[in-house]
Formats: sequence, C-alpha cells, structure tokens
Amino acid sequence: MGASTGTGYSVGQVSGFAGVTVRTLHHYDTAGLLSPSGRSQAGYRLYSDADLARLQQILFYRELGFPLDEIAAILEDPQADALGHLRARHRLLTDQIGKLRRLVEVAEQAMEVQQTGVRLTPEERFEVFGEITFDLSYATEAHLKWQHSEGHQRAIARAAAHSKEDWAQLMAEAAEWRRHLTAAYDAGEPADGERARDLAEQHRQHISRWFTACPTDMHCRIADDFTADPRAFALVVPPTEQRPRLAPYLRGAIHANAARRPAREPDAHEPSGHAPRAHEKDAPQ
Repeated sequence: MGASTGTGYSVGQVSGFAGVTVRTLHHYDTAGLLSPSGRSQAGYRLYSDADLARLQQILFYRELGFPLDEIAAILEDPQADALGHLRARHRLLTDQIGKLRRLVEVAEQAMEVQQTGVRLTPEERFEVFGEITFDLSYATEAHLKWQHSEGHQRAIARAAAHSKEDWAQLMAEAAEWRRHLTAAYDAGEPADGERARDLAEQHRQHISRWFTACPTDMHCRIADDFTADPRAFALVVPPTEQRPRLAPYLRGAIHANAARRPAREPDAHEPSGHAPRAHEKDAPQ
C-alpha cells in the first residue's frame, strides 16, 4: 500500500544519486519493474527506501547484462534461483571475455603484421605490386597460424628488409613464372607432367630465394592453401590472370613435384640473410 506521508524521493532525486536517467526510471515504471510506492502531500509519486533497494538490485543485474524480463522474474518470484541465474551469467561473461581476449590478440597481431610487412609507400606498393593485393585479414590469420614457426618469422623479417628494387625484381620473376604457368595450363599440360612439375619447383625455389627455405613438405602445405582459400591463391595469381581450376592444377603440380624429391632436400638458393639485390641477379648462386 502506497505511503502518503510525503516522505520519500522524487524521480529527479533518485536519478541524481542512482546515476540513471529519468527516462530509464520512467521505463522501469512502465514495464512494471519498479514503480514508486509512495506519494507526496501534493500527490506526486515518491520512491521509498524499499524501492531504492529494489532499484539497486535491478541495476546490479543490468550491469551483468541480464534482460529486463529476466530481472523481473528473479525479483518477483520468491522461489527464483538467483544463484543459478548468476552462475549462468558468470559462464556467459567468462565466454565473452575469452572471445574479447582473442579479438585483442588478433588486433595486436594485425598491427604487428602491418608494422613488419612490406615497407613501401602506397604509391610504391601500387607501382611494384600492381594487381597483387596484400589482404591484411589473410595475412593476420596466417601470422596467427604460423607465428611460432621459425620459417615464418624468417620470412617476415626478410620481407621487411627488402628494398623497392628487391620487390621489383621479385615481382618481375613472379610475373614471368605466371606467364609460363598459365601457358602450360592453357596448352593442356598435365599437372603431374614434367613441365608443370618444373614450374612447381621454380615456385619453391622462388620462395627459398626471397623469403625462407621451403622444403617440399612445407611447399605442399602452402599449395593446399591455394585451393582452401582464394585469398592465398590471389597472392600468387591475381584474379584477372586466373583460370577455372588453375588453383587445383598448381596444387597438383606442387604435390607431384614433391613426390619426386626428398622432403627435406637442401635448396639451391638457401637463404643467406638477405635477398639477392638487383645487381646480384647474374652472380653465380
């Protein structure tokens, strides 16, 4: 039964010391979650001490992310298992914290990839790479996947050390290799044939020469990504140069090449701490 003694707190007063808006209090009233139980001498509705205690409970549950209907059920039912609700919310919040931590890790790794990647201006990137685009989402996922691999760390470090001239030479070699690859594919050369296997071996040596030693088992894992993720294949063959089934064709050629070579065969172009500069192009390997 509502008090009429005139003691209590107005909606403005409650809003001020509870840190909620008048609009929120009106919403709780309309929703039947919290209605002022007293009235002033002039007939204005006032919040009692019991109402404030209920508001404190509501705000506690809201802070934990409970929806209003669930809060109402907990407060109205004396048999409600408040502890069970809190445990369930604890599990949910713990899961959300885990997801947020993973997102923070992804963001940190993305920044790391961005900082340690290709050190060229936007204009130089366009000039050197043309249609080959560096997909940050794929690079970040790959970095998270292989971040503890010594080969990946070496590849990132060497990529960061390449000059504009290095990248220009690297991309020119890659473009010439792609021309031969698409020619072999268009001519109907089998993926396990000698010509395709030779092209696969050239690709493997290209990785070893410019980034990190690439044994055939590692090369096969790279090739598997070509068919599993279009972003990976687009780093090797830009979309305008791709053909239907070219990604599985290259994958087949790489696996066929691996089958004829020892898994850990030393490379002819074992990394020596820096990529060959443009003036070293014709030097004996």
